[in-house]
Amino acid sequence: MEFIFSEDQLLLQRTVREFLDRECTTEHLRSLWGTPTGRSPGFWAKFAEIGVPGLLVPEVHGGLGMDEVDFVLLLEEAGRAALPEPVIDTALVGASLIAASEDPDLCERWLPRVASGEAVVAVGHAVSPFVSDAHIAALLLMQHGDEVHGVDPNDARLTHQPSNDPSRRLFSVVWTPSDASCLARGPEGRALWAAALDRGALGCAAEQLGVADRLIEMAVAYACQRKQFGVAIGSFQAIKHRLADLYTAIELAKSNAYYGAWALEEGNDELPTAACGARISATEAFDLAGTEMIQMHGGVGFTWEYDCHLFYRRSKLLGLALGSASTWREKLVQRLEAAA
Repeated sequence: MEFIFSEDQLLLQRTVREFLDRECTTEHLRSLWGTPTGRSPGFWAKFAEIGVPGLLVPEVHGGLGMDEVDFVLLLEEAGRAALPEPVIDTALVGASLIAASEDPDLCERWLPRVASGEAVVAVGHAVSPFVSDAHIAALLLMQHGDEVHGVDPNDARLTHQPSNDPSRRLFSVVWTPSDASCLARGPEGRALWAAALDRGALGCAAEQLGVADRLIEMAVAYACQRKQFGVAIGSFQAIKHRLADLYTAIELAKSNAYYGAWALEEGNDELPTAACGARISATEAFDLAGTEMIQMHGGVGFTWEYDCHLFYRRSKLLGLALGSASTWREKLVQRLEAAA
């Protein structure tokens, strides 16, 4: 399948890239590490002004009413900037989970607030022991068996957990399921969580590819300026081959991610396997990019002063989000067997 993005989609991608290049610098990321929340409300408000949190929210609720193919490029840009904010949980998974519940009161209460940037949504999948950004969420969407629950953070006990990425805050959440908080159960709940998991996997894959792109840019730039024996190390055949292999892995993974976004937008039956393929190939490309970037930088790649570790840490965190690559390989085998 050939993917050709429209001029409008590419323009929106450029707009988001320019915004993040200006507002989400590595200096900005480092400045947030020592703050109580690790987040900047002002940044999220500006992000909402260009429409990203509400991109998938229906227009009737104040959003842009666009689709996942439009969104996949923006998630790449979020990864490229190592954006710490919960774009996947709030804009891709949370908003869609709320809209899919078809509860008019729930939609009317939360979707306009998501679209305007007023509310952040955190999602607790059964496959993940911790919930990212639960401390700043206005709503927790939590899984309890086949049930979907909308939980007020004030009714839950949050315990901060250590993270190898100082830009991402992780929490264990203790809460009590109730009929009042239950939004869906049974077959409907199972379907909602299955879709949410695939959405999350595709979102992670797109972010991973954005970071991988940034990593290869950093590796190429360093290989062009670092000299040994009087010449740039980028002129060495061994370095060229490694960068070429990395570029090939990233491009292959992008094809899988774009196909997954199309399958999600179309409601195609191949979505379950497409999500697995995107998640696996993106994680493999991301791991390779992180390793190669650190190695090509040599000793300085491990120092706190260089920005390498910001992206390498993100690669490790995203690689485990919603299950590791091996978990998704097992899931892919199960889904292929079920479809046979």
